[in-house]
Amino acid sequence: MPLDPSFVGRTYPPDSTYEVGREKIREFATAIGDANPLYTDPEAARAVGYPDVIAPPTFLTVINLDAINAIANDPELGLDYSRMVHGDQAFGYTRPVHAGDRLRITTTVEDIMARAGNDFLTVRGEVVDADGQLVCTTRAQLVVRGEGA
Repeated sequence: MPLDPSFVGRTYPPDSTYEVGREKIREFATAIGDANPLYTDPEAARAVGYPDVIAPPTFLTVINLDAINAIANDPELGLDYSRMVHGDQAFGYTRPVHAGDRLRITTTVEDIMARAGNDFLTVRGEVVDADGQLVCTTRAQLVVRGEGA
């Protein structure tokens, strides 16, 4: 069943706040094998002007994935999760994420298109801090393989 194109423009407001912690940043940096001291050493981060350790660029996957899953699991959309694969991911930052940030994400279905028997779903996320200031715009493209793919 193809995805419902009327979902383009549909917005999903944040349902929680994610508090960024030093330990979560350290765990993520370790998991991706990045030993940059700005991710683990508060003094190194402060020495270059940050208020605390900063997160690796792909760290926001942690909150972005939950937001994408809320859309993917919306029964009205018609997405067969078992046929979904990740197509693309991008992050556009206005500033680095750092320990102590309290972040919220609003997601919007930006595009739905069909090509070669597959559906492509593009989702944009706007991540803001506790003051409502934009921290990052995320984009993800999901591919739902067609029956013959």
